Amino acid sequence: MQYQRLADEIHEVRSKSIKTIEDEVQSALTELNMPGALFDISVSTKLDEDSLILFENNGVHFGPKGYDQVEFFFSANPGENPKPLIKIASGGEVSRIMLAIKSILANYRQLPTLMFDEIDTGVSGEISQKMGDIMKQMSKKMQVFTITHLPQIAAKGESHYKVLKSQDNGNTITDMVKLNNDERVVEIATMLEGDKISASAVAHAKQLLN
Repeated sequence: MQYQRLADEIHEVRSKSIKTIEDEVQSALTELNMPGALFDISVSTKLDEDSLILFENNGVHFGPKGYDQVEFFFSANPGENPKPLIKIASGGEVSRIMLAIKSILANYRQLPTLMFDEIDTGVSGEISQKMGDIMKQMSKKMQVFTITHLPQIAAKGESHYKVLKSQDNGNTITDMVKLNNDERVVEIATMLEGDKISASAVAHAKQLLN
């Protein structure tokens, strides 16, 4: 059966790749100020006596991506046993893990474009600076878009677009405008301080852009 053969091949590739991915994710998390984090990948199967697809001579549940049940386990602190990522990770931790995984996969898959939608949710200014550096590095191999509210990340981009909303006869209109250098300084200063920007915010914006 063709499905059985392909599922077996995918299982073998996954099993051989786990240690490499775990090590690379942990290395990336260290860069993102999580030096004590542990990241484990579990690959298991779910028994199904009625299944025609077999693993180690047992019928197993299967789907469009094979018969493996893949789950990520995570621990943020040394001494804690890794637990299912979906149950214990905070928003900021999930953001960093997601960026780490995508930055690693980008080294193996030649994607033309990658889009991050507020992947910096829940992270501090220091961490966002490092996240911006990783995305900047990724942009050397592909086109990277990121939607962000953090000036440290916005300042890393080669181009900066502002999304605007307006009302017209009761309808909401969304527009996107590319900012020139001066407009970009003002926008980043606004992201730093709010609508009433100070000279120090402008200076800080220029420093981030430089």
